[in-house]
Amino acid sequence: MATYTSYPPKGYRVRMSTYWWLGRWPYLKFILREISSVFVAWFVIETLLQINALIDGPEAWLEMQDFFTNPIVIALNVISLFFVVFHAITWFNLAPKAMAVRLGGRRLPGIFIAGPQYVAWVIVSAAVAWLLLHG
Repeated sequence: MATYTSYPPKGYRVRMSTYWWLGRWPYLKFILREISSVFVAWFVIETLLQINALIDGPEAWLEMQDFFTNPIVIALNVISLFFVVFHAITWFNLAPKAMAVRLGGRRLPGIFIAGPQYVAWVIVSAAVAWLLLHG
């Protein structure tokens, strides 16, 4: 006959470090990609502030330019650029896994999904660079 207690035994639990995600590159890449969203948001906020400064006139625009010459803001923007590029690359590489495109009953290879995204990225970047340098 089974006996019951009011305090059931605890199951075995493996202790896991807070930094478990540092042990393997795929986990670290996932965490870095999630953190990169903060830097993407920073660029969005910066862009909105620049648009607002343009609307408010030349004085506001000059104040914004002074803000961008601050060494802390420059360092933050360089770090943000790294994370935004990392975010874009990981997003483009994730797209073939998220989109199961089938042609003739066979799954389309990932290069046909990610490749056009990279090509569009290069074309848009070249167009923006041309506009900034020659426009």
